[in-house]
Amino acid sequence: MAKPKIKVVVLMGGPSAEHEVSLATGREILANLDPKKYAVLPVTITKSGQWLLPRATSRGARKIASGDTGALVRTASAAIGDIAGQKADVVFIALHGKYGEDGVVQGLLEALGMRYTGSGVLASALGMDKPSSLAVFREAGLAVPDFQVLQEINLRKNRNAVVQKLVQRFSLPLVVKPANHGSSVGVSIVKKIGDMARAIREAGKYSNRIIIQRFIRGRELTCGVLENPGGNLQALPPIEIIPKLAGFYDYRSKYANQGSEHVIPPRDLNKKTIAAVQAAACTAHSAIGCSGMSRSDFILGGDGKLYILEINTIPGMTATSLLPQAAAAAGIPFPRLLDTIIHSALKKQ
Repeated sequence: MAKPKIKVVVLMGGPSAEHEVSLATGREILANLDPKKYAVLPVTITKSGQWLLPRATSRGARKIASGDTGALVRTASAAIGDIAGQKADVVFIALHGKYGEDGVVQGLLEALGMRYTGSGVLASALGMDKPSSLAVFREAGLAVPDFQVLQEINLRKNRNAVVQKLVQRFSLPLVVKPANHGSSVGVSIVKKIGDMARAIREAGKYSNRIIIQRFIRGRELTCGVLENPGGNLQALPPIEIIPKLAGFYDYRSKYANQGSEHVIPPRDLNKKTIAAVQAAACTAHSAIGCSGMSRSDFILGGDGKLYILEINTIPGMTATSLLPQAAAAAGIPFPRLLDTIIHSALKKQ
């Protein structure tokens, strides 16, 4: 007798600035889930918050996955009811940014008693809020670049004086970014004091809190962590990121074809340093309370010190994404990576 298929809802899109990236992640997941193992229901959340559910044919499902509107349009509450009625075994969250990575959809699914991939409500909220996660990392013994959090509304009153104090404290260049956004959206590296106002305005488009951070000159590294169904953590091979389109790993460098070079393993890093990066990624994962998977970003400073920048609780799964590349380097093909993430979620209470 054939083993019953696992029913998986793939949830993608969403109202954040990372909507298109989320769709790309969702499409890759749909293309790589083994149809012999899984019965898949793709669900897209539009930028305006409508939920698009497939009609009863696989053809309809493919239309949704490619962004076609030939689908059932539902409110969130109605769509959740429909999904619950399907008695899905697990929801694969492919939502990036607001609503998907900040604990909102996780709380909604928990209220309905539905299992889902990745981290829970608290870990998701902490991971998305950079000041909070940086404080946790520092408490866990990881090195964090010095930073200050500003309310964008307060900057309007005395911007010039605030900018002068920031430059005195951190010196140029410095990093300006939204406090709770991903994919390097709204991030600037400011090299001239005259560019500060523009950088603050750009970050303020995405958050009412802004991080001003000391710029650490060094090598950009990232390291993924997988949680096996038994609960054991596996640090994947670190990757060195060499941006091609900008001076840092910005949005274009992340998602444009040949926007960056990903070097696995990083050149000229000895085994001790590689092990230190992997240990730091596992520490960050555990300190935040992540589940399933995560990916932490670091700068290896010119002084040899490793600084953590942030953690991604729902790493990208696009054709240019880092977690699948690291998994492949560890001998884990993409379909098996998805199996691991799903089975870890199925073990949750």
